Amino acid sequence: MAFFDRLGNVGKWGLGAPILLIAMLSMMVLPLPPLALDVLFTFNIALSLVVIMVAVYTPRPLEFAVFPTVLLVATLLRLALNIASTRVILLEGHTGTDAAGKVIQAFGDFVVGGNYTVGLVVFAILIIINFVVVTKGAGRVSEVSARFTLDSMPGKQMAIDADLNAGILTQEEARKRREEIASEADFYGSMDGASKFVRGDAIAGILILFVNIIGGLTIGAVQHGMSIGDAATNYVLLTIGDGIVAQIPSLVLSSATAIIVTRVTSSQDMGQQVYGQMFSNPRVLYVAGGVIGALGVVPGMPNAVFLGLAALIFGWAYLLKRRSREAEVEVERIPQEDEGGARSEDRDLTWEDVPPVDLVSLEVGYRLIPWWTVPRTVS
Repeated sequence: MAFFDRLGNVGKWGLGAPILLIAMLSMMVLPLPPLALDVLFTFNIALSLVVIMVAVYTPRPLEFAVFPTVLLVATLLRLALNIASTRVILLEGHTGTDAAGKVIQAFGDFVVGGNYTVGLVVFAILIIINFVVVTKGAGRVSEVSARFTLDSMPGKQMAIDADLNAGILTQEEARKRREEIASEADFYGSMDGASKFVRGDAIAGILILFVNIIGGLTIGAVQHGMSIGDAATNYVLLTIGDGIVAQIPSLVLSSATAIIVTRVTSSQDMGQQVYGQMFSNPRVLYVAGGVIGALGVVPGMPNAVFLGLAALIFGWAYLLKRRSREAEVEVERIPQEDEGGARSEDRDLTWEDVPPVDLVSLEVGYRLIPWWTVPRTVS
């Protein structure tokens, strides 16, 4: 507990960001042992998972306004780790595939099966998904969101002024609305620039891969007298492991960026919105289950998988339908009672049912009293 208290005090005093920046600069200059690389790569993966979970569970994008800065710091951390791991791979790669730590070895040996050809293909697929699909789409959405947010600022400001003049808003509420509009414009403008960090990181990953492979083969064959096959086995596998262990957090952060910029402001998080808007209509599930079930009876298809999934979809649709019926019956059972607790029935209205009316008085001058008390005949 004392360690976590001290760690909280570091964040409270504002020392967390300076310490992290100094550590990243140190990683770029000083050599790191394999154990330190394992810890830092694991921390990088955990950081990316925390960021995407916050992006998923944040109801409003402005509640995660620090995301562009976090994205920049995470990108710098990943690049610093690439520099540190490249140094270790090129210096100690001739000793074996565990020269750069257990994390890189695990991603190089187990994830791609120890085959550097498969590793190159997997790495290329990750780069294509990250660079061409997620990063490019998130960058375009950020650009459009920033443009429309800036264009709509004058109209929103005029609407706030109109509500303030009409008395709908107080001065404090109008000030908070203006600050929220300015924060929204700043956020989407920052996201437009932060998406370029992720795109540049993907390009840097490709360049670092080729530099490590060419440099490793040259060092292994020329300086250490290794054959081309042995040098490729060591250096290419280490490079592939290093690239994949860096691209997976990059892909996660790119997905978090896309989630943030495509979110619509709501009081619900992403999971509640998806459930409420996609899986709450029984008719949609019945149709989807019918199509999956029809595919399941086609000869040659994996019938058990399709029919099993169709049964699950139909079961879920049936439960939703039954819940909606129970809710409707419960509403119909609510008795219509009057103030005395008895059930309301049709009956004739009396003067007692008429609500009391407040008396209206009129004050007039003393000499005008005869005009109101004595009837006059109009000739």
